[in-house]
Amino acid sequence: MNAPVRVLVCDDQALIRTGFATIIDAQPDLEVVGECGDGRAAVDLARRLNPDIVVMDVRMPVLDGIGATRLLAGAGVADPVKVLVVTTFNLDEYVYEALRAGASGFLLKDAPPAQLLHGIRTVATGAALLAPEVTRQLVGRYAARIRPAEGTPDDVALTPRELEVLRLIADGLSNGEIAATLVISQETVKTYVSRILTKLDLRDRVQAVVYAYRRGLVT
Repeated sequence: MNAPVRVLVCDDQALIRTGFATIIDAQPDLEVVGECGDGRAAVDLARRLNPDIVVMDVRMPVLDGIGATRLLAGAGVADPVKVLVVTTFNLDEYVYEALRAGASGFLLKDAPPAQLLHGIRTVATGAALLAPEVTRQLVGRYAARIRPAEGTPDDVALTPRELEVLRLIADGLSNGEIAATLVISQETVKTYVSRILTKLDLRDRVQAVVYAYRRGLVT
């Protein structure tokens, strides 16, 4: 049998932290290796315990979840840890910053247990967890703020078709929706996505969305 996915749970609310840990530990393929209530402890524990994934709250004392995520998974980190950020509707203005800091995805705190478990398993496999509808509603809402001048589309080393796929990713379309829009197979879409990530040196679809918005590729 494969070893269980090792999870570190970080949330400043003990009740939520305990609830997450109880749900996760009840799964045969998941294992909680630690818990903490602030971002600094999250960084220290993650470096000591080397979990497969960190479930990270946004608002925490000492160091917030965004700062902790940046230290664990941000640009330049030699051995980045996968981070799944949890947030609430009234904190959604922080989600973009968390993704930019290196998070592989996010969930709402009031998501049902099945979604939390799905999110952990998805991110643990190396995939990103960025629901299409959330991409449209959340990332798009902050498009103006997301787009500092960091170059123009002319600077992007992608083919016209790859640019088209990147824009559709940033619009929140799934692989199936992209395939239907471009009238190509899902396997072809996966190939394009892989090429885009490789060419732009991006880890996952989340970073691709952020990249597209920062380069002004989406309106």
